[in-house]
Amino acid sequence: MLQKIINNKFRILQLLALVFLLVLVRAFENELFYDPLLNFFKKDFTNLDLPQFDFALLMVNVLFRYALNTVFSLGVIYILFKDISMIKFALFLYAFFFVIFAIGFFYIVYFSAENHNWILFYIRRFLIQPIFLLVFIAGFYYQKQR
Repeated sequence: MLQKIINNKFRILQLLALVFLLVLVRAFENELFYDPLLNFFKKDFTNLDLPQFDFALLMVNVLFRYALNTVFSLGVIYILFKDISMIKFALFLYAFFFVIFAIGFFYIVYFSAENHNWILFYIRRFLIQPIFLLVFIAGFYYQKQR
């Protein structure tokens, strides 16, 4: 009984540490990543033109941030479910969604003739925030229950 309590406390501490790391990524986003769109989307961006930026550097930084969020999120999923097959599946989904959203991001920035700032805002949000973690936890929990 005591060992079970200690193990659960250790799991909770691990979980809190990983969530804290996700919070740190968000808290220090200005210092850690090149992202001129951070300030752009804090303004009333609906009718503004996109600012000038180095797209390659931006995508490298978005990839780095996405990778950090992915690693921490996979850690959270592992601690919650202790299932390697879920981790492999989640990693595949993270990679798949990165490719899809990165292509959409590239298309809107370079080939969209209209002002699609709202779509760009949401695509970028999926790339830089750990939104998939919430979806995967709910999905994997449901799967485990079935």
